[in-house]
Amino acid sequence: MGGSISVSEKSIHEFTVKNSSGKEVDLSVYQGKVLLVVNVASKCGFTESNYTQLTELYRKYKDQGFVILAFPCNQFLNQEPGTSQDAHEFACTRFKAEYPVFQKVRVNGQNTAPIYKFLKSKKPSFLGSRIKWNFTKFLVGKDGQVIDRYGPTVPPLSIEKDIKKALGDAEAFPST
Repeated sequence: MGGSISVSEKSIHEFTVKNSSGKEVDLSVYQGKVLLVVNVASKCGFTESNYTQLTELYRKYKDQGFVILAFPCNQFLNQEPGTSQDAHEFACTRFKAEYPVFQKVRVNGQNTAPIYKFLKSKKPSFLGSRIKWNFTKFLVGKDGQVIDRYGPTVPPLSIEKDIKKALGDAEAFPST
């Protein structure tokens, strides 16, 4: 049995992370929003489909309070080899990402980013607390609690119904 990771934070809103330029971002700015937290990579077999669908989901639901938080990660076969700014530029240029792309993080191992320790402790997978691969997704409710976890092979569009439910039936709230 692996040891459990102690996490004192009770909500994702208690974390501060760094954007791709290294500036601190207090995640409390996302209180009241539904979040999809994703570890991304630019050179993965899942890159094209995931980034395309993430951009589509974001554009469709951003006006209803949905935000994607992308965290580049180079822990899986060096599939995010550049700098954090390179990863940000790639997502924004190639896939027209308008959502935040943060500084590169580690999602497994001794130097796991605190936000990922939190996410994994709230929704472990069959692998325990480990992230299996790039494009693992965590859906977080307006209250900052993890609702669900989706593996790398789960297409972002396939979780649209869960996003709508977390938003409180987005269909009932047309965008202005």
